[in-house]
Amino acid sequence: MNPATTGKGMMAAACVLTLIVLTLFFADIERDRVNPNRSPETRLSGAVIEVDLDRNRAGHYMVTGTINNNRVDFLLDTGATDVVIPGDIADRLGLLRGPAGRAMTANGPVTIYATTIARLRIGDIELHDVEASINPAMDNVPILLGMSALGQIEFLQQGDSLTLRQYL
Repeated sequence: MNPATTGKGMMAAACVLTLIVLTLFFADIERDRVNPNRSPETRLSGAVIEVDLDRNRAGHYMVTGTINNNRVDFLLDTGATDVVIPGDIADRLGLLRGPAGRAMTANGPVTIYATTIARLRIGDIELHDVEASINPAMDNVPILLGMSALGQIEFLQQGDSLTLRQYL
């Protein structure tokens, strides 16, 4: 083997490896900007469970939680009546589509399907039998955490922080 060729190969491999590491590093930073609450921390104070959320760079509150023990991302939406689940995510979660209905969205009327979430968690806040809607027209977006869930807990916004509270 020619030492010059070996050296060039090693330099090329080092450059590729550096690009991969940098891509992974900056992708993680970007995920934190979109959802700064990927691992929400819980505080327990007496009979109160609290989870503090930070706003993302777009001014929204996103948080990672679970539906029936499956990890999902939620976008808090006080303007949504129900928890609204995109069709592809509902299929992945194995949620059953109940009766069809119509809903008015910002993009006009859509057909939705009723469903029930047996267990929804954010940090240690846990809700059971949450009414939800499956919207097959939504794709590539997070689950909208609407009032069918948010109405069961207390939430308080101060500055760029939102505290979710569940009373036991």
